[in-house]
Amino acid sequence: MGQKVSTLDFEYKYDDEPHATRRKEILQKYPQIKELFGPDPYMKYLVPLIVIFQLTTAYYIAQLPGPLLFFLAWALAGTVNHNLSLAIHEISHNLAFGHSCPRMNRFIGFVANIPLCFPSSITFKKYHLEHHRYQGDNELDVDIPTHMEGYFFYNTFTKLIWVFLQPLFYSFRPLIVHPKPVETLEVANTMWTIFWNCVIYNFMGGWAVTYLASGTLLGLGLHPMAGHFISEHYTFIKGQETYSYYGPLNALAWNVGYHNEHHDFPYVSWSRLPKVKEIAPEYYDMPCYDSWTGVLYKYITDPEIGPYSRIKRNVHVAESASEKKTE
Repeated sequence: MGQKVSTLDFEYKYDDEPHATRRKEILQKYPQIKELFGPDPYMKYLVPLIVIFQLTTAYYIAQLPGPLLFFLAWALAGTVNHNLSLAIHEISHNLAFGHSCPRMNRFIGFVANIPLCFPSSITFKKYHLEHHRYQGDNELDVDIPTHMEGYFFYNTFTKLIWVFLQPLFYSFRPLIVHPKPVETLEVANTMWTIFWNCVIYNFMGGWAVTYLASGTLLGLGLHPMAGHFISEHYTFIKGQETYSYYGPLNALAWNVGYHNEHHDFPYVSWSRLPKVKEIAPEYYDMPCYDSWTGVLYKYITDPEIGPYSRIKRNVHVAESASEKKTE
C-alpha cells in the first residue's frame, strides 16, 4: 500500500492571496507589461482546427481493435482533450475574443467543449475566476481538496487512485463545497454537448463517443498533461503556494505551466506569458518544475505530500469585514 502521508491537515494562512500584491509591485516597476494584456489573435482559429482534428481522428480510430483504441484514447485523445480543456481555461478569462465580446468567448468555449463529451465550459468559468480572486479560500476556492479526500487518500496506493480519479473530483467537488444555482448558459452547454454526442454517435458510431469520452477521463487523470493540476499549487516546498513549469509540454498546454505569471497577470494571453518572465525575471526566480511526469511521481510516492498539501485562508471573510468597516 506504500507509506502513509505525514501531512494530516492543510497549512493555514491569515493574509491575502499573494498575486494581487505581486501584480501591483511588478506593474510599478515594469508598467510595460500592461502592453501584453488582451486576447491572443490566433486562438479563435486554433480551437476549431484542434476540434476538427480530434473528430477526424476519432472517426478512424473508432474502427480499430479495443485495446489499441483505449491506448490511443489515453495517448492521443487524452492529450488533445486536455489541450481543449486548457483552451476552455484560457477562454474563461476572455482571452479568445477579449472582454468586449463575451458572447463570442462563450461560443468558442462551446466549440472547444464538443470533443470532451461532458459539459464543462460555462461551469468551469463560474468557479475558476473565484479561484483567482480567492486563492486558498476555505469555501470559494474549489481547486483545494476536501477533508474527505485528505482522509481517504493517505498512502502511495490511494494517492495513485486519487490521481486517476482527478476528473471526477474536479467535477463534483464544487457541487459539494460551494454549490451555486444552475445558470441558463449551463443548461445550454449541457444541451449543446448532448446534441453533439448524438451527432457523433449517429455519424461515427458508439466507439467514437467511447474513444472521445475515455480520452477526457484518461487525459485528465493519470496522464503527463495532468501533472499541472498538482504542480500549480501543492506545497512541495513549505510556504510556496504557486509554482511554474517550464518544460516542453507547455507547447501542448497553452503555456499553463507559466502559472505564477498567469496568476500575477490573468489577462495576459497564453502566447505572451513567457514575455512576462522575460520582462521581470527577478520575480520568477523561485523553485519551479521541468517535468509534470516527475511531479506526478513525487506526489504519489513522497510520504510528505498528499491532498492536504495545500494552503488555506479565508479571504472573503476578511473582505466582508473590511467592507463593513468602510460602511
